[in-house]
Amino acid sequence: MAGRIGVVIALTTLVSYLHILRTMRAESLDHLARHVEERGQREQAIFVLAEEAHALLKKAFEERLQAGSQEDPTARFNSMFELRPDGTIRSRPQGFDGTRVPGVWIAPGVKVDTAFQRRLLAAYDVIAQYGPPYRARNVNTFIFLTEGVNVLYWPEVPNWTQDVEPDYPLLSFEYYTITRPQENPERRMAWTRSYKDDTSGKWLLSAVTPVDQDGKHIATLGNDMLVDELLSRTLIEHLPGAHNLIFRDDGQLVAHPDIKLDSATGGYDILAAKQPEGSQPGLPTAEQQAHLRSIFEAVKRREPGQTVVELPEYGEYIAVARLQGPGWNFVTVLPESVVTSKAIEAARYVLVFGLVSLIVELLIMFWVLRVQISQPLQALTLATAQVTAGDFGVSLKSSRKDELGQLARSFELMAQEVRQREVALRQANEGLEQRVEERTQELKDVHQQLLRTARQAGMAEIATNVLHNVGNVLNSVYTAAQVARERMSGMKLEHVGRVAHMLQEHKGELTTFVTQDARGQHLLPFLDKLGQNLLDERGDILELLGDIGRYTEHIGDIVKVQQNHARMPRLQEPVSLADLVEDALRINSAGLSRHQVKVERQLTSLPPVLTDKHKVLLILVNLFSNAKYAMDEMPPEQRRLAVKLELSAADRVRIEVRDTGVGIAPELLTRIFQYGFTTRENGHGFGLHSSALAAQELGGSLTVHSEGAGRGATFILELPLHASGLSHAS
Repeated sequence: MAGRIGVVIALTTLVSYLHILRTMRAESLDHLARHVEERGQREQAIFVLAEEAHALLKKAFEERLQAGSQEDPTARFNSMFELRPDGTIRSRPQGFDGTRVPGVWIAPGVKVDTAFQRRLLAAYDVIAQYGPPYRARNVNTFIFLTEGVNVLYWPEVPNWTQDVEPDYPLLSFEYYTITRPQENPERRMAWTRSYKDDTSGKWLLSAVTPVDQDGKHIATLGNDMLVDELLSRTLIEHLPGAHNLIFRDDGQLVAHPDIKLDSATGGYDILAAKQPEGSQPGLPTAEQQAHLRSIFEAVKRREPGQTVVELPEYGEYIAVARLQGPGWNFVTVLPESVVTSKAIEAARYVLVFGLVSLIVELLIMFWVLRVQISQPLQALTLATAQVTAGDFGVSLKSSRKDELGQLARSFELMAQEVRQREVALRQANEGLEQRVEERTQELKDVHQQLLRTARQAGMAEIATNVLHNVGNVLNSVYTAAQVARERMSGMKLEHVGRVAHMLQEHKGELTTFVTQDARGQHLLPFLDKLGQNLLDERGDILELLGDIGRYTEHIGDIVKVQQNHARMPRLQEPVSLADLVEDALRINSAGLSRHQVKVERQLTSLPPVLTDKHKVLLILVNLFSNAKYAMDEMPPEQRRLAVKLELSAADRVRIEVRDTGVGIAPELLTRIFQYGFTTRENGHGFGLHSSALAAQELGGSLTVHSEGAGRGATFILELPLHASGLSHAS
């Protein structure tokens, strides 16, 4: 129940969170759009006022030029300005106060004629008249003449015209170049990027307006705005959790809360392919640069009239207001987390309230369960223990009308029924014990009989195994004995008697007989060949007798294997499997020769294997003997026995015996190792069965593969390279 209530609370919290999030997102985005529009209108008012002021300055400058076109300006010009040693013309320092009157700086090499003097004095009078009143709106007011003249009123930097360098490139800066006809064919007021004034050390934004006379550009008037003031308004006044920034359409950044535009000359270009970055305060990081580019691109691709744009890759919303005048973009960036945090806070209250309600509900349930359910169940548990101990006289409070009361009444009835059945069961057990004793005696008798039968069957199996293996070796013994008999019969010993008789006849004249008689001359070579022949025959017979001795020894080992199988494990010893294969082939050599079987060997040199030598030899002798008989039906030229010895894995060795005999049908492959199964007319079906058992005892396996009848068979014996799971005897 608590889990279900918890799930309901969680779902309620989730639904509340999603609803509140959707509502707050809509409200926040609407508020964001209104805020940006209001800020845009407020910031835009500054630029609108600047346009009005420029229009008034331009009109006053043009009127002053018209009014002074007939005056002689020389005396006044010389009284106010002087030529300096550096080639510049500046305001005379005597009595000059830049906080009250404008200053003048004229670049070296300017041609000072009457027309120039009239324009300069007109610019001076206009700045002197309007500069101080405009101080409330702007940092300064100035007029540039196209010859290279700056007429400036800047109370905070009164000595600008006095301190500026003589080679100051006035006409190369943006605040002049953007008013030239080729850059400003519409002859309208323009705004510069932020730049650092080298003389004052301040970062400024300039609003400039060109002045033409008779279709010729003669002057540029304008005023500056401190970047710090713009930053203060832009960065301090923002929505909670949001931040503002301003940039131009060409990517020039005007204001940013984290990037100080005085960190490097020339401002910051958002679209620049490579920007300086580092750990110094105010320098943008690579992440900030990528972020600014994403904001710039989102603003550019927004639909006409669209104020709020989503930036999903950064989880932000951006609102844009266009500042008329400079054509700047005022952008407010609001993280989505600010919106979701309010929804999460509201959902947290719902979750806390639900959890408190759940705890109260659980406490009430605990009290009810303890009084109404736990105590009756505890009494029922004690009654159960009482019945288990054999005391069926239980008494429970069964007066309750609910399910627990019914359970108590049922339990009392059950106890009474169990007591009655226990009495009946005790009586039945008394008779059952006697029947069990009788049946147990019968089973003992049957068990003894089965033991005797099993012992006889085991003895028969051992005898069969011994006879089978002994029979295989006796065949080889018989064959070797027959060959030895044939060789003895074939020895021409009668020639020795004739030679002796011939020597006896000529014993008095042996020298003459051997050297001069025709028969005697052949006697010594004959004796030499006869002796050599007898030696060869003796060697062959001795080798056959040696084979018979080994075969007889092997018969003894077969008997010992079966004896040890009944008593104790065989001795494991290091064995060369290649030598063991050769021994098994040698035991079957006579039979293989008689059956005209050609043997092909492929024996890899392997380290000695720790195993039971005689069991492996029994298996190989059986496999070679079976292969020999399997090829009887094949033509003699097709009778080939291939033996392959190799490593099958890092810790296992494989002996593969492949013949070209009659093969094995697929349906017989699963029965080939069964006891008593054989495909040979005179076979008894015990050799492969005993070989498979021996392979298992050695920790290995014996398997067979055949493509079918008439396609030969391959027997594979796998053994562990080192003994595993075998008994060792010393």
